Amino acid sequence: MENTTIQISTLTRKRLADFRRYKRETYDELLNALLDLVPTGDDEGEYSDEFRAAWFRSLQDIRVGRVFSEKDAKRLLGL
Repeated sequence: MENTTIQISTLTRKRLADFRRYKRETYDELLNALLDLVPTGDDEGEYSDEFRAAWFRSLQDIRVGRVFSEKDAKRLLGL
């Protein structure tokens, strides 16, 4: 396996460590387990990697409140 270095904050590293299933679990194993939580497809077929990434980003947007209701969107657009 080829390795690389990524830059993350100390807080992010601690948060990731709190997700470990066992003490010696590597960050590679942990990150892959987290990525596996994103659905890979449905009855209609497999999702593309781009769709899966967009799906995950949309969940983050909802979580932090970066979404508008239909009513608010219409008001903002003047409809």
